[in-house]
Amino acid sequence: MARKNEPTGTNADLNLISLSAIFVNEEKARKFLEDKRWPNGPVCPRCGSIKFYILNPKTDSRKSVRPGVYKCAACRAQFTVRIGTIFEESKIPLRKWLIAIHLMTSSKKGISSHQIARELDITQKSAWFLCHRIREAMRQEPMVGLLKGTVEADETYIGARKPRLKGTSKIGRGTSKKPVMVLVERNGKARSMPIEKVNSVTLKSQVRKHVDRSAEIMTDDWKSYGGLKKEFSGHDVICHGTGKYARKRNDGVSVNTNTAESFFALLKRGHYGIFHWFSHKHTHRYCDEFGFRWDRRKASDGERMIAAIEGAEGKRLFYRDSYM
Repeated sequence: MARKNEPTGTNADLNLISLSAIFVNEEKARKFLEDKRWPNGPVCPRCGSIKFYILNPKTDSRKSVRPGVYKCAACRAQFTVRIGTIFEESKIPLRKWLIAIHLMTSSKKGISSHQIARELDITQKSAWFLCHRIREAMRQEPMVGLLKGTVEADETYIGARKPRLKGTSKIGRGTSKKPVMVLVERNGKARSMPIEKVNSVTLKSQVRKHVDRSAEIMTDDWKSYGGLKKEFSGHDVICHGTGKYARKRNDGVSVNTNTAESFFALLKRGHYGIFHWFSHKHTHRYCDEFGFRWDRRKASDGERMIAAIEGAEGKRLFYRDSYM
């Protein structure tokens, strides 16, 4: 029988109250993570074998064995639930990792590394790297499920409102801010990514990479999107240049890019209100974070948390690769 406040039921029931019991106990946190990563029992991350035995210290041994260490019966390798995930070689306790994952997946506009550092009682430097590792777990492979149906495409620029350098606050094309593109299914998923240039070659290549050929594309009247109708089932345009932002076709379909604009609204609110600054090097990580939450916007906080834990499988991020 589960104790009071211990997680029970489905993943949708996971919240701060139900998770409070494991947030204060490292042993429970480890078992919780094992249950989510290995629902059918431990699996060796080296050879994939399900045959193992638990390492326990001998009564006459002077060496201690950490809880949760397994040894594969096939390849003889020792492993824990951290091995082969974003948690590997981290000195931060698993219970603090779980708190951070819950906060990042439940905060609609994101949460800063300074706030994570205060909540977890760790340094800001550790919190910054921890957040990027969680964003790595949120990363989605580009070819896993192409966007279908009606797909809206748009681009924007991310950067400080008042840059320190004179003359760099120019808005629109020609600014020094980082261009970001998004492709959004209506009532579906999104793919966002920073791009080098807002030109025809770059924009069309991203559309071809992420969108199924059976989809209908909707964009604004930026000329670089011209010609997509030849490659996809359709391409309709809303003329922002004339002050129009939506119109109805004869078949009743609304032509607009409002869904893409909604995604950018969240991304920019996170930029201006939470993070205040995205480095060009790490803009793609923030796009992954906001895209992860967008794709699961109808899921509960607990379900998003478990999805991030499942995404941690087979992913590593080294500090030398993430440092600014």
